[in-house]
Amino acid sequence: MHSSNNSGRVKVGIVVGVEHGDFGMWKNVPTAMLPTTYVEAVRRTGGTALLFPADDEVAENPDQVLDLVDAVILAGGRDIGPATYSQSPHTATAEPDVVRDRAELAVARRALELDVPILGICRGMQMLNLAFGGTLDQHVPDSLAHDDHAAHDGVFGKHEVIFVPDTVAAGAYQSDTATVHSAHHQGVGRLGDGLTVSARSVPDGVIEAIESPEHAFALGVLWHPEQDPTSPLFRAFLDRVDGRVRQHSDS
Repeated sequence: MHSSNNSGRVKVGIVVGVEHGDFGMWKNVPTAMLPTTYVEAVRRTGGTALLFPADDEVAENPDQVLDLVDAVILAGGRDIGPATYSQSPHTATAEPDVVRDRAELAVARRALELDVPILGICRGMQMLNLAFGGTLDQHVPDSLAHDDHAAHDGVFGKHEVIFVPDTVAAGAYQSDTATVHSAHHQGVGRLGDGLTVSARSVPDGVIEAIESPEHAFALGVLWHPEQDPTSPLFRAFLDRVDGRVRQHSDS
C-alpha cells in the first residue's frame, strides 16, 4: 500500500475539476467542486473522501495525491477532451476541462503502476479505459439511434445491466443483473489493453463495466452508483481496500 492509514478509515482520493458556482452576491465563480453524493457514498461505507483540485502539479507529480490515500475514485463529470486520445471533437462533445483531464489521467496511470485500488464512475470509467490505452465513443446515440442512457431535465435515466460471471463487478453486486442510474452520452471505443468487459446494458449491449484482472481492484462502471444508496458497489470497493490496508499494516 502506497500510504499509511492511521485513522482506521480508508482514505479515498478524488481529483476534482473546475465548474462555476454562485456564492451569495458572487456569481459564476470558478470553483473546484464535486457532488456530495460521492463523498456521502464513501463515508456511508466506512471511508473518508479526500478531494484534490486538479492542477498541472498533480499532472506532473501524481504521487503527491497517491502518497496520502489508500485508493482512488475517478468521478463523473464533463466530457473528456478528445485530444486526450488523439481524436477530433464530435459535434456533441462538450468543452473539456483539460487541466482535470491531464491530472486525472496521470493519477490513474500512476495508481495502476502502484496497484492502488481504483474505481471509475461514468466519466471515470472512460478515463480508466484511456489509462489502459483505449479510446472513447464520443456519442453513443449515433450507433444506438436513441439516447436512453442520458439524463433528461436533471433526472438520471435507469436501465438494466447484465454482468459477466466471475468478474469483480458481478461479485460486487452478487447478481446476474442490476438496475442502474445512467447519465452519459459517451462510452468505450477501443477497449484498453488488458481490460475485460464485465457488464453490458440491456437490451442494446453498450459496454457498462470494465476491469483489469491483473490489478488488485481496477474497475470502471458507466452508471452512477453514488445516486443509489442501496448500491453495493462502494461497500465492495471499500471492503477490498480495507483488506489491503490491514494486510500491509500487519506485514
